[in-house]
Amino acid sequence: MSIESLVLTKDGKAFTMPSPTGDWQLLREIGYSPVQMLVSSIAGCGGYVYESVLKNSDVPHTIERVRVEYTRNEQKRSQPLASVDLVIEAKIPAEYHEKALRCLKLIAPNCPVIQSLDPAIQVNETVKFI
Repeated sequence: MSIESLVLTKDGKAFTMPSPTGDWQLLREIGYSPVQMLVSSIAGCGGYVYESVLKNSDVPHTIERVRVEYTRNEQKRSQPLASVDLVIEAKIPAEYHEKALRCLKLIAPNCPVIQSLDPAIQVNETVKFI
């Protein structure tokens, strides 16, 4: 098991994560909220995993974007994530569509971000052929 670490500093009202390409502000009013960062991490990781699965399955592809929508459980005080819907927009030849759809089910078991979520959070992955 490897250990990695990050340090967030308090910069006025926001926590900031230093980055060589520009600090990340974790405050919705000036950057992204921590929940938005988590959802973005799910989308990014899911997209990378899907790309890897398609490559390993010899499916020619170009992923253009990942759209993500999420809901929060308003019944709980902290309003944690309830669901995350990923729509991966990809150019894939028609003869590979069926195989590409089957590859979707390999995202969750191979994505460390999704594997790290509370099991109560529903993550749905779909592909939109463009």
